[in-house]
Amino acid sequence: MTAPDLTAIARRSGASCLDVMGGVHEDGGTIILLGPSRSFWPMMKASPEMQDGAPDPIDRWSRRVIGDLAQSLGAEALFPFGGPPYLPFLRWAMGSGRAWQSPAGMLVHDVAGLMVSYRGALRFSDQIILPPTSVSPCRTCPDQPCLSACPVDALSAAHGYDVPACHAFLDTNAGDDCLTSGCKARRACPVSQSFARDPEQSAFHMSYFHRRP
Repeated sequence: MTAPDLTAIARRSGASCLDVMGGVHEDGGTIILLGPSRSFWPMMKASPEMQDGAPDPIDRWSRRVIGDLAQSLGAEALFPFGGPPYLPFLRWAMGSGRAWQSPAGMLVHDVAGLMVSYRGALRFSDQIILPPTSVSPCRTCPDQPCLSACPVDALSAAHGYDVPACHAFLDTNAGDDCLTSGCKARRACPVSQSFARDPEQSAFHMSYFHRRP
């Protein structure tokens, strides 16, 4: 089966509220990275996985939907969860020329900003033509608000992510805004603001990241 072009892949993925977030050539083939689109959350809330009350609904949805998509397109479905071992999604993302390390240390995407996430990928055996690479939006972001937005200064490219400090803050009442609306540093990114998540979606993901005692 001949691999479809990138436009066809984007169209089929978009029907399931997934955007093509980048691609990379590897071992003679092509890996296409998929992430939630702006319309992802309303669709996700109505999905059978979200309605059945079982654990890990978004991962289960990803396996079903991206698995079906891969089968219909003649590709192999790949996922960033389910390990160890874990597949090198961060390496693929940065190799795509559409995602980079931000000044705050987190991955930043040319369209999604610090709200970037990957639900899976499609591996094709053929080389698919990919668009020219982009330039990190951080290079033209003079204020870099992601560096000052964190209330406990837990993020920096130089020193990494201070996970204990972040969790300790989230245990306090002052951390309520981060728990209910998402990481302030992610929200502060100017690119993220054009790719804003529904606060309910951010709260759902934060509930997996941190639970108060």
